Amino acid sequence: MEIYTDKEGGVIFRKYSLLGGLSDFAVQFCETLNKNTGHIAVICDRDTCLAVAGTARREIADKRISAELESIMSGRQFYHASSDSDPLPVCDDSDKYFISAAAPILSEGDVLGCVLFAALRGDAPVGDVECKLAQTVAAFLGRQMES
Repeated sequence: MEIYTDKEGGVIFRKYSLLGGLSDFAVQFCETLNKNTGHIAVICDRDTCLAVAGTARREIADKRISAELESIMSGRQFYHASSDSDPLPVCDDSDKYFISAAAPILSEGDVLGCVLFAALRGDAPVGDVECKLAQTVAAFLGRQMES
């Protein structure tokens, strides 16, 4: 738990995120993934989207993740959308952007978050290269948290 005070002296409580300490690093990863693939890149912790790069930045950043994304992370398995599957929303309060590929970030057996590519409804799912990139970045971030 993190405790802050606002300008008026009020107290703000926030759940502590291990990935929160890597937020600048996460933003750089998202921007690199977006520039090299052209797809919306997102890194989230177990609750919110911490870093977003691409056209959806304002609509996804700092939003609560969907129950479907929580389920993907809890399952500790890579997810790749197919054209015949129902789209899974990225955020809890919006069904505009959907998960195209998602790789949970694992560190010492714990799920810390997820690296994902998002898409609009009707967009084709990302390809194998993007899937491998998401998995590689998730594995790298997991190792960074261990050290």
